[in-house]
Amino acid sequence: MQYIKKILVVDDDPDILDALQFMLEDAGYRVTTTEKGEYAENLLDTNGGLPDVILLDVLLSGKDGRLICQKLKSQTETKHIPIIMMSAHNNARQSVAIVGADDFIAKPFETDELLAKLAKWR
Repeated sequence: MQYIKKILVVDDDPDILDALQFMLEDAGYRVTTTEKGEYAENLLDTNGGLPDVILLDVLLSGKDGRLICQKLKSQTETKHIPIIMMSAHNNARQSVAIVGADDFIAKPFETDELLAKLAKWR
């Protein structure tokens, strides 16, 4: 039986969450979405286990995704999870590398580009 990779998508735009969930599930991933940065910030290895990859927006309502990334990368339980940060600001690429993000994708992005980045973390 093939393992189905779990992806957590964190973005404060419900339309982006819906589109990514549809696209990623169509590509065979198991997807959890949230508009709440706090959800990602307080990830624990419970119920369904931790995600295999996190897609995290840089600018969330009231939260900076870079701080969430930094926190996750500083915790033993979550530091191994690849985090791909996304932003409409291409100049955010450097700032996400500083906080430990594993990859970056600029919005808007092509489906193939995102799927290629996710495939790297198999």
